[in-house]
Amino acid sequence: MKLLVIGFGQCGGRIADEFARLGIKARLERKINIITGVFAVNTDVADLSGLVTIRPDYQHRVLIGGNKTGGHGVGKINELGAEVARDDGDKIIDALKETPQFAETDAFLLIAGAAGGTGSGAIAAITQKLKERYVEKPLYNLIVLPFQHEEETEGRTIYNAATCLKSAYLVADAVFVVDNQRYISKNYSIRGNLSKINSLIAEPFYNLLCAGEETRPQYIGSRILDAGDIIQTLAGWTVIGYSRSQPGRMKNPFDFRDKMAEGQKGVQLINNAISELSVRCNPADAGRGLYLISAPAKDMDMSLVKDIGAHMKRIAPEAIIRTGDYPREKGSLNVTVILSEFSGMKKIVDYFTQTIDLIATIRRKREGIEIEHSDLADAFKDIPSLL
Repeated sequence: MKLLVIGFGQCGGRIADEFARLGIKARLERKINIITGVFAVNTDVADLSGLVTIRPDYQHRVLIGGNKTGGHGVGKINELGAEVARDDGDKIIDALKETPQFAETDAFLLIAGAAGGTGSGAIAAITQKLKERYVEKPLYNLIVLPFQHEEETEGRTIYNAATCLKSAYLVADAVFVVDNQRYISKNYSIRGNLSKINSLIAEPFYNLLCAGEETRPQYIGSRILDAGDIIQTLAGWTVIGYSRSQPGRMKNPFDFRDKMAEGQKGVQLINNAISELSVRCNPADAGRGLYLISAPAKDMDMSLVKDIGAHMKRIAPEAIIRTGDYPREKGSLNVTVILSEFSGMKKIVDYFTQTIDLIATIRRKREGIEIEHSDLADAFKDIPSLL
């Protein structure tokens, strides 16, 4: 599957930078193309300057809202982010049209952080613009939820996340939801943590995108998971997970203990991938799903595929599940899992509930201030002026 990737705001731009790196990696290591173009869109010049892999020209790093923000961002006001995206949306579309491989694109992936201003506001606005213009291409959003400490210290974070998620859900064909908190590590510095998180968010897409674009016969699976399968799987709220292990060889193929351990390998892989899903959720609520096994050809057999498929069905009994194998990896056994078409997720519902409560609180305060101001005005008119 070939993606055209657009990152909005600081968070979205940095994750898009990781997708640009994956595109280069696929071309160098596997001689295939999975990324037709990568763009970063921002209202802040400094954020655009901090990217590493995305081309540094003005076509690929697009500054919007310069007249309104002076190139210094929107200050977490996502309504302003949406406004400047609508006003300067044609600038983004013009940049996309100049992409040499644009016609090969299977789908768009738009990325943003839910908590900020530019990305949170712009992602749905541009998704809508692209949807109106390119009706034949699926449009997916990848939205990163805020850290727990951000939620606890600023009400605006909750409000931005809720409005961003709702708007994206209304216009995108599917919304990948990623919870920052699930990737955090105490062993890294702040900068190191963010860099590692961005890498972990992008990594599960690598084999998934490569599998359907492979051209060398020895690396083409017996069941190819291509763009059509992915498009038919993705709908509504979506999560992605990834697991890797060393294949290992049985010490004695005739020993029942070694044989049992070999049989449990696929089950353990799926369980690990489910435990690493991008947002904590109940897999049984998914309406669609897929999994891709990637390993050296000699380490994939029918019993492994059967065990993984049966366990996946137990985990998500109501889901229509697609599967594929990709005999590409060296020295490791990988599984990528996507679960999609969730009717709801607790994390998202919590954002909506908290935002409704927040809006009600603000409204009550505003009404109280209006009464106070009215009383103050009545008293004020009786005070003599010195002017």
